[in-house]
Amino acid sequence: MGKSLDGKVALVTGSSRGIGRAIAQRLAAEGATVVVTARSAAPSPSTRFSTSETIPGTVAETVALIEAAGGRAVSIPADLTDPDARDGLVDAVVREAGGIDILVNNAGFADYARVDEMSMDTFDRTIDHYLRIPFALSRAAITHMRARGAGWIVNIGSVTGVSPVRPFRDYNKAGGDVVYAATKAALHRFTQGLAAELLDDDIAVNAVGPSTAIMTPGAAGLMPDGYETEPVEYLAETVLAMCQRPAAERTGLVAFSLHFPWRHDLPVFSLDGTELLPRRRPPAWANPHVSATGL
Repeated sequence: MGKSLDGKVALVTGSSRGIGRAIAQRLAAEGATVVVTARSAAPSPSTRFSTSETIPGTVAETVALIEAAGGRAVSIPADLTDPDARDGLVDAVVREAGGIDILVNNAGFADYARVDEMSMDTFDRTIDHYLRIPFALSRAAITHMRARGAGWIVNIGSVTGVSPVRPFRDYNKAGGDVVYAATKAALHRFTQGLAAELLDDDIAVNAVGPSTAIMTPGAAGLMPDGYETEPVEYLAETVLAMCQRPAAERTGLVAFSLHFPWRHDLPVFSLDGTELLPRRRPPAWANPHVSATGL
């Protein structure tokens, strides 16, 4: 019995660990050949709050996990902050894998700081990761997707990009996510606008973010003590759902990983696609401004 992504090629950025790795595994389980990319082939340092820490996870490990589960994957390390590497990545994918059908813009950089304390370097890097890089990769992929007659672009959004709850919570007062949240809100709007531009090309463009937060190696230092997180499988399944229908049926959504499956009765499976997971209701304390439909 065929799988929904048989014959498709997917590029997932920032897929050496965490959310990107989970998405790569889920797409591969549905038959896609997944191109795994991250800054380097080795574990890479992450700088936050002026401190550099090397976080575990490599593209080779992600490829090995996919292949062990019977999937297909190749690795193309690329530092997306390097213009040459960024602008050449999609062409490298086409050379290595024969084309590109799916682009998941997941690679990220989050260094929270209050506005009065944030450096211009941190501001610029945040803008680069969440606007310039998705723009550049999407622009490069569109020509190839048009040539194949269809395509799917998924941008990884964030619940921080939704208007904060009033009266403001303590987190909003001290969390330092203003610039990160502003760029994610812009990414949501970029998603919706690009969806309109590409509708007639049958290229779907959607955004998916966690309904709450997902505990990953890179995000652990940003989580307040005691903060309730959600399993990554629900986000990976929601991303998969955005890569299966024609643009006329599903495009321009800003969906969230617990709200969307709950609202649409979307079955959620383990990352290898073999185990059906229980339905999971969005928590009562989730941001009430999140749309359950994704619209």
